[in-house]
Amino acid sequence: MEEKYIAAIDLGTHKLGLAVARVQGDNVQVVYYKETPSDGIKGSNVLNPMKATVPLQKAIQDAEKELMIKILQVVVGLPRYSVLQETANGGVVRTDPDEYVTREEVENLKAMAIDDYPLENPATQVMFGAVAQSFSTDEEIQYVEDDIIGTMSSSLEGNFRVFIGKRKATTAIDKIFSNLGIALAKKYFLPDVVAGAVLREDEKQNGVALVDFGAGVTSVSVYHGGIMRYYGSIPFGGKTISNDIRIECSISDALAENIKLAYGGCMPSRLSTLGEKTIQIRYDDGRVKEIPVRYLSEIIDARAREIIDAILFHIQESGYQQQLRSGIVLTGGAASLLNFGNLLKDISGYNVTIGYPRHLFSVAGCIGVYDPSATSAIGMILAAKNDNLPDCVLAPEIKPEEPAEEESNTPEEDPVSDEQLAKGQLIDPEAFGEKVEVETKPKRRREPKMTWKKLGEGIGNVFVNLNKVLTDDSNM
Repeated sequence: MEEKYIAAIDLGTHKLGLAVARVQGDNVQVVYYKETPSDGIKGSNVLNPMKATVPLQKAIQDAEKELMIKILQVVVGLPRYSVLQETANGGVVRTDPDEYVTREEVENLKAMAIDDYPLENPATQVMFGAVAQSFSTDEEIQYVEDDIIGTMSSSLEGNFRVFIGKRKATTAIDKIFSNLGIALAKKYFLPDVVAGAVLREDEKQNGVALVDFGAGVTSVSVYHGGIMRYYGSIPFGGKTISNDIRIECSISDALAENIKLAYGGCMPSRLSTLGEKTIQIRYDDGRVKEIPVRYLSEIIDARAREIIDAILFHIQESGYQQQLRSGIVLTGGAASLLNFGNLLKDISGYNVTIGYPRHLFSVAGCIGVYDPSATSAIGMILAAKNDNLPDCVLAPEIKPEEPAEEESNTPEEDPVSDEQLAKGQLIDPEAFGEKVEVETKPKRRREPKMTWKKLGEGIGNVFVNLNKVLTDDSNM
């Protein structure tokens, strides 16, 4: 069976996620996944292609060096914000009404939904994707995709939800990869591919809202009857929360982000003993700044409630708010923010669970693949496999594991794991410019020619000394 490789890149506001997978038939093995800080991207849109190219080129070179391959083409995700959704229908007259409707006919109809839809302003707009809502024949209406195949009819019509984005956004992506000499195998509208990696079929059938809580954008995709019925997004996410911390506490961006990861959480009243701690920042000039963890939580909680209000607005706009029997599935890089899921559950009344990539693939020698932050990259890998895209790399040869190095007499610090960083156990002392200590003294609480009918449209050095952290802070 032919073996090929697929490379996927998630262009995020805060990070770049690069995944490489070996594909053989239906078997997918992820052999590489790493996240690196991004630049020049805001709200999931590439605003500065020149800046965005620098870390992306380094990430690709690192993957090529480690795997000993040459990446020739990749699949990437389209921006999730500033996406218009419109409802339209289109149809074709079949040449042989006595033959069964085939899957190829259905796929062709769906492709026409993207290629032939009359954009209001083609100079500035481009089709991101189209999702079939239902199909109709001469005699029946409201067929779902699987049921229309095998029927007989002289005509075939489809009702679609189409998603339209800004042409400038796709042009910027094209510019980056053109400069890197890498072809784009496909650009995916991320909400549906993320759902393919995270949601079970029963959840899509029974009704579920998939909330992708990223750094720059939070998106809401509503599913019912196995179909994506609605999509909406807001330009706020985890980075917005970090900016609030930076402003309110008068600290650097990097320190705000890491303090959020180590000690940040919603719902101040539920922080237990963590809420009694104080973060003490010691500057090189001897000055000291103190930030009570409870006050930090109050800053986070205020913005989190605004984001939740926007999420619930989109769920209500979908018209399916009473039919979400599977509740809300929360995924994305910011989904692990302490108590955010609990706060969303308390305010919405829906059952809220964290969405991780489902075990539809195997993993070889890489970590972080099953984290919520990896769902976009993994979703694109799985979608590219189903779309039977060509090999993305040249003469792949996976590098064997290095033999263990001999022990040295020189003491070295252990590497920092993602888990340690998330728990605030250690922050790289070369990464920032302030000296931070944590004190435990109590503080006061605080997707023939078609005919279309348009139906409508919507919307210095840093050292962090955490030796004083008590062992009873497991809830961090």
